[in-house]
Amino acid sequence: MKKENVKIKPLAGYALIEPQEAEEVTASGIVLPDTAQEKPAQGKVLAVGKPALVDEKEVKPEFKAGDSVLYKKWGGDEIKLQGKEYKLVKFEDVMAIIS
Repeated sequence: MKKENVKIKPLAGYALIEPQEAEEVTASGIVLPDTAQEKPAQGKVLAVGKPALVDEKEVKPEFKAGDSVLYKKWGGDEIKLQGKEYKLVKFEDVMAIIS
């Protein structure tokens, strides 16, 4: 099966992130329904926009496409494309790179 590429190019100051799936089973083996699952706040960076200008200063991201990152729980905007969910997140809403 051929994987389709996402055709979204973030604008300056934004990154496109594919959220990781939430755990469906707790450590004790309890299965959680979709409504009880917490939204993940980590994912894989698919694309990064150009540096943003804030108060006439250039703000560059400290991460790149392919990095796994943690972002603010309520940061970014959710979008759906081809049946998958993505997030468009501002550079400043990304808090850490997971290595």
